[in-house]
Amino acid sequence: MSTPAFSPPPSSLAQSSPTRGTFRTRDGVLEWRGRQETVRVEPWGPDAVRVRARLGGPVLDGLPGALLADPPPAGSEPDIRIEDDHARVTCGAITAVVSADGMLRFVRTGDGAELLSEDRAHFWWPGSRLHTATGNGYHRLEQRFAAYGGERLYGLGQHQHGLLDQKGAVVDLVQRNAEVSIPVLTSSRGYTLLWNNPAVGRVELAHNGTRWVADSARQIDYWITAGDPADAQRRYSAATGRTPMLPEWAAGFWQCKLRYRTQDELLSVAREYKRRGLPLSAIVCDFFHWTHLGEWRFDPAEWPDPAAMVKELDELGVKLVVSVWPSVSPLSENHRPMEQQGLFIGTEYGPMAHADWPDKGVAEPVQVAFYDATNPDARDFVWSRIRENYLSYGITAFWLDAGEPELKPGFAANLRYHAGPGLEVSNLYPRENARTVHDGLAAEGETGIISLNRSAWAGSQRYGAALWSGDIGTDFATLRRQIAAGLNTALSGIPWWNTDIGGFHGGDPDDPAYREVMVRWFQFGALSPLMRLHGFRDPGMPLGPDMTGGPNEVWSYGREAGEILEAYLRLRERLRPYVLEQMRAAHTEGLPPMRPLFLEFPGDPAAWEVDDAYLFGPDLLVAPVLEAGARERTVHLPAGAEWTDAWTGERYPGGGPVTVPAPLERIPLFLRDGARLPVRED
Repeated sequence: MSTPAFSPPPSSLAQSSPTRGTFRTRDGVLEWRGRQETVRVEPWGPDAVRVRARLGGPVLDGLPGALLADPPPAGSEPDIRIEDDHARVTCGAITAVVSADGMLRFVRTGDGAELLSEDRAHFWWPGSRLHTATGNGYHRLEQRFAAYGGERLYGLGQHQHGLLDQKGAVVDLVQRNAEVSIPVLTSSRGYTLLWNNPAVGRVELAHNGTRWVADSARQIDYWITAGDPADAQRRYSAATGRTPMLPEWAAGFWQCKLRYRTQDELLSVAREYKRRGLPLSAIVCDFFHWTHLGEWRFDPAEWPDPAAMVKELDELGVKLVVSVWPSVSPLSENHRPMEQQGLFIGTEYGPMAHADWPDKGVAEPVQVAFYDATNPDARDFVWSRIRENYLSYGITAFWLDAGEPELKPGFAANLRYHAGPGLEVSNLYPRENARTVHDGLAAEGETGIISLNRSAWAGSQRYGAALWSGDIGTDFATLRRQIAAGLNTALSGIPWWNTDIGGFHGGDPDDPAYREVMVRWFQFGALSPLMRLHGFRDPGMPLGPDMTGGPNEVWSYGREAGEILEAYLRLRERLRPYVLEQMRAAHTEGLPPMRPLFLEFPGDPAAWEVDDAYLFGPDLLVAPVLEAGARERTVHLPAGAEWTDAWTGERYPGGGPVTVPAPLERIPLFLRDGARLPVRED
């Protein structure tokens, strides 16, 4: 191979270091040792390397993480070379340069341009990595990198801060309702980095440096690839696992509310959609349909004949999706056997109850436990209940709610999982929860597997996990924040994403102001990867087994709004072949359906700044209306393409902003380079 261009660290800095380590190669990887620390640098897929560092012993294999056990084929032969005062590992487009004192920098192989460099905390000690003992071989870990002027950073899962570019933010690495931790960053400098560690911690994206922190773990582990954002998505998804192909039915419209209380109520809604001739692909049976929390079966008093319900829905062409929670009430018939078999999340101090929750048959909330989804025996037990009580009726789609898990209080340090201590592994939980359903259905021979999840971690996509944005507000400000949330989720490897159309907490269907929110949100929902109407509409009721919310069907919002909602149901149906085409690209290439403009147009500097519009697949630019009373919309059209207004046929050159009409019934849409999609209803 040709020798890559690079600049080794200044010799004066290397000489001033208190220690100079030693290099060696073994089994196709490079190791540096010094200061009782071992650093391993190894090729890990095309144009990518993996770095692991541990204090006090050799690097450990088999720790919980996001990367698949075996790396994808590199595509070209990696090259490892050791020189007098540095070493380097070249894997395609990326070269890792390791100084004599163990500092790493990553350069683009072709021209030697620096992509990212580890950075010192201080000129003397420590270096870029800090291991502060917490006991028994665990450490509080810090990994520092340099900051660069003008750099933009995207990803990190789903957050409600409203930022697309997260440079300058401090983001907790912890799972919470509506806050989903997926520790992968895509940089405008041409790299994508995965912090391959499910520990609770944070990432600080400061202007004087980037710092990743794990509160307690055994070793540092990160993966980095070089390339533009689209290539990086291909590499990242290959390394962490690609999503299955979306089931065809799931590309249609999902109807949901909090909550349909009985079998008759749910069926009456499905029948009414069909009577009105409105498209409906799925309807959701939400929580409290069970006998007791953690029994995972229908209450026969409210759902007397699930087999007949599923049969009628099948005849209507509607899929039933059933809510499954990870929590188990002490009243459940499953609580005692699960406790005796050690299938719950344990604690370091106190009982195994982690939250209070209402249950049937008691006046006050009870203290519930959570099954340990990182324990394969616990996954098997929960799946056995799902198989017997839901799959036996032909139900194959599940809503995995509260899967962060929703602990009160959320003290990860007190938790003990099968996979390890809470501080080290807690962020894994939602991924392993999705795995329960995925592996169970796959073992039964089912294909087209999907579950709807409120949380996720790196690699969740390989288990057929769809993510929604959690229990959010119901105003225009919240709607606007969902654009950035969805785009950062897409750049975090999760292509199946959606929101509660209309938001979750409240919203009066009779209020004209809220009806406008609903119309604009519904338009956005129709052009989202998944389209699902949900919410806890006014008037609400206190949390408990008898609760329900106000009406939340498309005809619940008055004639004017209802006609617009119906039009966008039909638009979604017309676009379903295009939606499925994008889902095929997610499955085969790892490219998300919902794309920031720069994913397709990285050469347009302005495309990196647009946080209120996106591409739906390669050919359709979507510009949601995000302000009350707005009847026009200004949007940047990326340079490098010609754009056609999908409603009027007017053409615009790319490379600047345009302002177009946006009456209440219209979301601005633009087609790329003459693409033809059935947007207008003939």
